[in-house]
Amino acid sequence: MKRKPQIAVIGDSDPSLEVVQWAEEVGRLVAQNEGVIICGGLSGVMAAAARGAAQAGGLTIGILPSYDATTANDSIEVTIATGLGHARNTLVVSSGDAVIALPGSYGTLSEVALALTLGKPVISVNAWADVRGVEATDSPAAAVALAFA
Repeated sequence: MKRKPQIAVIGDSDPSLEVVQWAEEVGRLVAQNEGVIICGGLSGVMAAAARGAAQAGGLTIGILPSYDATTANDSIEVTIATGLGHARNTLVVSSGDAVIALPGSYGTLSEVALALTLGKPVISVNAWADVRGVEATDSPAAAVALAFA
């Protein structure tokens, strides 16, 4: 059996409506391309990307900061309860074949930095363009196309 591409999606836990829409589209497009969504499993961009993927029939994996699997959002199919707090960010980005970064704050920035340190391709949607090594795009479709390239 061939392994499906795993795309880590990162971003704000309290995003704007526009960013929620981008994240849902990223999730949907990843699922339509037979990829797996990996995220932090909680709210905001994580929930939106998982929701988009789940609605398109895709697999969603949430790598949680706590030991409590019930904290995952409703669109997560597979939970990994780590008890690692923010250190779980390393697991999120290291598990992706590529990382799609949406606008976010310090947690997202830490994931961008970790992914780049690990040599993972980081593609952004209207964010992080000023971070060396990030490939900036202006749409979810462009980001997903680069993630699968």
